[in-house]
Amino acid sequence: MGTIVMSGTVVLVISGFDNHLYWLAAVAVLFLYLRYGRSFSAPSGGAGGGASAGGSMPADYRSYRDRRDMQAKWERRYRRERPLEARRQEREKSK
Repeated sequence: MGTIVMSGTVVLVISGFDNHLYWLAAVAVLFLYLRYGRSFSAPSGGAGGGASAGGSMPADYRSYRDRRDMQAKWERRYRRERPLEARRQEREKSK
């Protein structure tokens, strides 16, 4: 998948010398690939393991859990470092 995206990007960049909109298309393709494309190809590799790794959790749940834990860590840090603002936000939520 990555080689197709890279070769398509090179073609768009080369074509962009005549029409600069192709450069914008190349940037959009790279952005979409980096944002969404690698996450679909990652579980089949070695780091995630997927379902074949004997009882390990799926990579998408692991990434969800990591994001959730990181968010909780930042919220705890915010409450610890800014107690007055955290209390004010809690009061505003309860209204």
